[in-house]
Amino acid sequence: MSKLIVVKATFDPEAGVWFTESSDIHGLNIEAPTIEALMLRIPGAVQDLLEDCDGDGGMRDVPIELIAHASTRALVGRAA
Repeated sequence: MSKLIVVKATFDPEAGVWFTESSDIHGLNIEAPTIEALMLRIPGAVQDLLEDCDGDGGMRDVPIELIAHASTRALVGRAA
């Protein structure tokens, strides 16, 4: 079994995209308009990066955990 790859993603409200903030895979820098779209892009990007590093042509199942962080604000008034 392969080692678990952890990917941390965050939302950039100014750009309106989710992006990989950090990961266990060097060079994994992708973005997408939704967290679901980012999640769909991650396996292909990981596969490309690992194939470049491994070069052995063998197939293996690599588990990936996506940790997402988002924040928001609320404007509230003072109680009278």
